[in-house]
Amino acid sequence: MPRQAKVPALHEPDIAIASGLAGLNWSFPARVAHSGIEGLHPYPAKFIAELPRALVKTLPVPRGSAVLDPFCGSGTTLVESQKSGLPSVGIDLNPIACLMTRVKTAPLPPDLPSSANEAVDRARSDQASAIPPIPNLDHWFLPSVQQALAALTNAIAATQPVHHDPLRLALSSIIVRVSNQDSDTRYAAVEKDVNADAVFQAFLRAAKRLHDVLSSRSYSLVPANVMHADTLAVEPQDVPAPIGLVVTSPPYPNAYEYWLYHKYRMWWLGFDPLAVKKHEIGARAHFFKRDHHTEADFERQMARTFELISGVLVPGGYVCFVVGTSRIHGRVVDNASIVEEVARRFDLHRVFSAERSLSAKRKSFNLAHARIKTETVLVMR
Repeated sequence: MPRQAKVPALHEPDIAIASGLAGLNWSFPARVAHSGIEGLHPYPAKFIAELPRALVKTLPVPRGSAVLDPFCGSGTTLVESQKSGLPSVGIDLNPIACLMTRVKTAPLPPDLPSSANEAVDRARSDQASAIPPIPNLDHWFLPSVQQALAALTNAIAATQPVHHDPLRLALSSIIVRVSNQDSDTRYAAVEKDVNADAVFQAFLRAAKRLHDVLSSRSYSLVPANVMHADTLAVEPQDVPAPIGLVVTSPPYPNAYEYWLYHKYRMWWLGFDPLAVKKHEIGARAHFFKRDHHTEADFERQMARTFELISGVLVPGGYVCFVVGTSRIHGRVVDNASIVEEVARRFDLHRVFSAERSLSAKRKSFNLAHARIKTETVLVMR
């Protein structure tokens, strides 16, 4: 375990900040359900909106700087920054995550429902689209569903470029539902009564819902820059704005399988999930091989992350990490202590920390294995 170093005394502005943060219940027990924009597409272990919202509203962001989430996932930090009128930058390795974040933060293109209907009309008459070479495809998708999905991907590609992202996200959101997979959080094949028409109807409903949710946004869409990249390979000069606040939750070692959760979505949309798996921080596959990863690998990955952060953070900027513990071959690893120790090497010191309880209703692959019941909210400056 990292050695606990002495934390410097807080300056007066930080005392006020810490006091304001301490007045919040970080478990957010009053939360009843997610908003429409949070639920546009399934995503495992995502930020609840209240977390980045509280941090963005409480911590000062210097004029001319932006909010950064170097592991932006489903884009919650960028959405909450946008709601607060702050420009933002998000980075993620997962192309489905980047697609979600781009759609959530971009203007709604005109005539999207008409474009969705045209895509379905084109797909219904298409019986010749080649089915992509996806592993175990017949196990997970009925032949008629395969043909419908192949036709829809081609039909979407033929629409106006401005419609590609939202229509691809609508398609991605239904792929597990029309497959033989039991659910988004249970990776088992079951019999389903699904045919080509069910695929087209589900796509149209998803496109309409996406249109309705994005149409209901009542805030200005200040710039949100989404970078599809491996954060560990990003250099400070690649980040398009100076950063005044970082709000993120890095993947925990041996906890969630983001690539697995979205692998068939990636294959159908033309991405390579195995490349994502290879570089994904915390993926279980890295911990069940001969020379398996340990907490030392997480420490190294966080050091590279803080090297990037230190290269873009303006003087006095705040850095907020939300991170839970991990279990690696029976040993409990305190990831928050690792993050704090690494941050100190880059002259970032704790201003505030709090434990938050996770909802027992939260579902995701490997939750039972990881046994994650609490997280640490760690604020540094």
